[in-house]
Amino acid sequence: MTITGPSKGGSGGGMRPLKVTTVGDGMVGKTCMLITYTQNEFPSEYVPTVFDNHACNIVVDGSDYALTLWDTAGQEDYERLRPLSYPNTDCFLICYSISNRTSFDNVLSKWYPEIRHFAPSVPIVLVGTKSDLRVPGSEKFVTTAEGKKLKHKIKAYAMVECSAKRKLNLAEVFDEAVRAVEKKPHATPRMCTIL
Repeated sequence: MTITGPSKGGSGGGMRPLKVTTVGDGMVGKTCMLITYTQNEFPSEYVPTVFDNHACNIVVDGSDYALTLWDTAGQEDYERLRPLSYPNTDCFLICYSISNRTSFDNVLSKWYPEIRHFAPSVPIVLVGTKSDLRVPGSEKFVTTAEGKKLKHKIKAYAMVECSAKRKLNLAEVFDEAVRAVEKKPHATPRMCTIL
């Protein structure tokens, strides 16, 4: 994976545009992940997001992509607005914080059902954020094994644990999102018979 800088309208006709929408509870690190990935700088203050977009051009497996990364609000106050960002999404990143078990539980009880209601066939990458906070052996933290089990349960394309603060596995999150789109089964054409 190579980031070639913020998107400024593309560099030629060979770049494929992809929309990646990030969802998850408030304060799980969605915005930090997107800002650190696109600007290579960890934000110093927490500002709750309503909607925001970030963009970058990347190369994954030899192909060029122009990513538009949609950051959504995790707070309940925005439940009615959030789905407005879902149309035309190519891949969803459902995020939970490794240090917040409630955010992990909400993937199955809230985020996955919401995504499947509005976008039944769009691929999902499950993202465990704040991996730098995990204390090995502590039951307070979500384990990698629990994340993998949830990945299978929600039929996500991939599960990636990352740390925006330490810049660990950030590129892998977005590489897997691109791969999820590329591996997505093509819709079978429906035949119509008129009698």
